[in-house]
Amino acid sequence: MIFNYLTGTYRVVSNYPGTTVEVSSGAAKDNAFPFTILDTPGVNNLIPNSEDEKVTRDILLSETDYRVINVLDAKNLRRGLLIALQLIEMGLPVILILNMMDEAKSRGIEINLKAIKEVFGLPVVAAVATRKKGLEHLFPALKDCPKSTFSFQYSEAIEGGIASLLPLLPPAPISGRSLALMLLAGDETLRPWLEERLKTPEMEQIEAICSQYRKAYPESLSYRINIERLEKIDQLLLRIQSGERVSVQGWGRRLGEWSTHRFIGFVWMLLALFLSYEFIGVLGADLAVGFMEETVFGGYINPFLIRLVKAVIPFGIVQELLVGPYGIFTMALTYALALILPIVGFFFLIFGFMEDSGYLPRLAVMSNRIFKIMGLNGKAVLPMILGLGCDTMATMTTRILETRKDKIIVTLLLALGVPCSAQLAVIFGMLSGFSPWIVISWAAIIAGVILLVGFLAGKLIPGESASFILELPPLRWPQMKNILIKTLSRIEWYLQEAVPLFILGTLVLFVLDKSGAMASLELWARPLVVSWLGLPAESTSSFIIGFLRRDYGAAGFFAMAQKGLLTPNQVLVALVTITLFVPCIANFFVIIKERGWKMALIISGVVIFIALLMGGVVDWGLKTFSITL
Repeated sequence: MIFNYLTGTYRVVSNYPGTTVEVSSGAAKDNAFPFTILDTPGVNNLIPNSEDEKVTRDILLSETDYRVINVLDAKNLRRGLLIALQLIEMGLPVILILNMMDEAKSRGIEINLKAIKEVFGLPVVAAVATRKKGLEHLFPALKDCPKSTFSFQYSEAIEGGIASLLPLLPPAPISGRSLALMLLAGDETLRPWLEERLKTPEMEQIEAICSQYRKAYPESLSYRINIERLEKIDQLLLRIQSGERVSVQGWGRRLGEWSTHRFIGFVWMLLALFLSYEFIGVLGADLAVGFMEETVFGGYINPFLIRLVKAVIPFGIVQELLVGPYGIFTMALTYALALILPIVGFFFLIFGFMEDSGYLPRLAVMSNRIFKIMGLNGKAVLPMILGLGCDTMATMTTRILETRKDKIIVTLLLALGVPCSAQLAVIFGMLSGFSPWIVISWAAIIAGVILLVGFLAGKLIPGESASFILELPPLRWPQMKNILIKTLSRIEWYLQEAVPLFILGTLVLFVLDKSGAMASLELWARPLVVSWLGLPAESTSSFIIGFLRRDYGAAGFFAMAQKGLLTPNQVLVALVTITLFVPCIANFFVIIKERGWKMALIISGVVIFIALLMGGVVDWGLKTFSITL
């Protein structure tokens, strides 16, 4: 929210950690301050333990002539000052923003801002970012942003190591002292940067010094440095913080406890899913889609466009391209705007509500035991939940995971079984007109496949899993204005990303249809689509466009279901198959970027195989046991 305020732009913000995994940039909105503002991923330490932390540290190490805006959680000042202390050690000009001052005050925490300024010699801004309170002081503080004169001494052996390393270190935008501390702490991510600037004998000398001083302590030197920093911070807190820290009382605390309770939390989770289903299925799929499809597009827009095109354009092939069965107006835009957009809009609203309320990280805690079955921890649930918004973005969010094994498993599960917002919305809409048993069966099958595949992947993929540490933000009543802005921003993103691919997919279908290739494909795919999956031959086109976007493929099945071309049993088979189908093309490219070509092709191959296998198994099971849904 502070980045949004400084740049006058909008980036999605949420009430949980891990939302920002890439660097965002924008020009400062105040013309008197010609700065470029960079928003980096949040960190717990500047000795990186994950890719997103390395991104932030590397920016500090590579950029020059900048100022750091360090945002601290006022109700957890001890942890925030640990980062501030490292920035000060780097010799950087820093502004300290103490955010969430209202929540700190409600917990009985009194902070002496004057004392902080005196101790560190830095500008300090007290703020409540969600209400933009205090942010008006940021630009003036940026104008006069000094380097801190504060310093403290570590124990004798650590200081000895720093003194021995300093003459060997190359020039850098951050201080040699901070570089030396990183090396003593065993920061291996610093090695490539050093190797570019130093010769082999110097590198060997550095390693020998680090090895020598690490022997001075029974514990790891990284741990020792952290302990000494925290001891210093504890001394400072006696001066700058006062008041008894009290627990949050009242309904907020009770709701927070209930939401992670072993039994009550599970009931909460089911209630949240039920309300989401009702909100999206009834309001979005029934009312909004019915109005947009039948009244707006069916009654006015499409008849008008058909008459207009036929009156203005004399060429039959062009008329069909625009308003035919595979027409850009009558299929691509009608699917995108009349079928999917209303449902997606309702989904974005409720997803934004859960994000801003702080409920999503509590789902991570509730899911920790389940994720342990797959060799993952509850931290992995954050990318999985973000995948319900956008699998592409969620795949990038796997950077917050610490091990390669965790990243590969979560990327696979995202591609396999986590439907994005658009697809989930269409699925909810499609399910709303059928028996609840289809809903239950679909959810049970998808959950079972994810668990089984995750379990097998956890056993087969070598490597260790990381431990689970996650800070739970307080439960808040979200600000509706923020949810509406976030929803509009996501709708804009959806229209920019999805509509061009919908048009491209429709053009592919149009060419296949006119060239006769569609009939050949349906004939070729008949053993798979008709015999194995038990679906009508017309379903082939939904799978073809599903390669571009799963939600477009799901929309194809949605349209078939509305026309009565699918039986309830076929609806279940179609939904299971398309839910487990390959991710959209944008997600595929991000998997290449994050995991490489080889892994992207392996994941896609595995996903296609499992999707078709499970679709056929479900159809076989329904027929074998004479089950009619």
